[in-house]
Amino acid sequence: MENRLDGQIALVTGASRGIGAASAEWLAGRGAHVVAVARTIGGLEELDDRIQTAGGSATLAPMDVTDENAMAHFCRSIHDRWGKADIWVHTAFHASALTPTPHLTAHDLDTVIATNIRALARLIALIDPLITPSPAPKAVFFDSDWDAKFASAYGLSKAAGRALVESWQAETLRDSLAVHLLRPAPMPTAIRARFYPGEPRDRLASPKEEAARLLPAVFDT
Repeated sequence: MENRLDGQIALVTGASRGIGAASAEWLAGRGAHVVAVARTIGGLEELDDRIQTAGGSATLAPMDVTDENAMAHFCRSIHDRWGKADIWVHTAFHASALTPTPHLTAHDLDTVIATNIRALARLIALIDPLITPSPAPKAVFFDSDWDAKFASAYGLSKAAGRALVESWQAETLRDSLAVHLLRPAPMPTAIRARFYPGEPRDRLASPKEEAARLLPAVFDT
């Protein structure tokens, strides 16, 4: 049975495209008010248009998740406006250029660490006290496979991010907070296009299909 999310506040970080945008639309379609965070203003505006056309509501927050001061201010603003949030969906990742491991540059390493590890860790610290007052708080993350060849920077950052999420998940098993780590089917995202250039994109699952497949198991139980 479909579980409505009317009145709930859903934060979506990395909401301008891909599975982040699809998740935002799915949540808005269930009645949640979506607070959409991303760097790409145009992508956020297009998302807002789709949500409003479908009868939903959203607040746009164009900002970089690696800016710790901005994210701290953002979380404070959510608290001041609504008192809490109920849902957090995180899809903000960075994939550096593919390169042989011995040629990995300090810049590429620092960039994936800043987005995929440090920002994630700081967001968990900031958002945990924001969503735990909810009657049924939920945090949702997405995992992925990748070809290990030439993807050492992305691979190490994803492994570290997975460890952060799984630790938080284990630590909250007896709490009301439910932390979910979902595995979508391969989708035609910008990150996948870097790993598999020339791959026929029409054979891949759409982010909208994957959001519709995965999210009901989180919210309809």
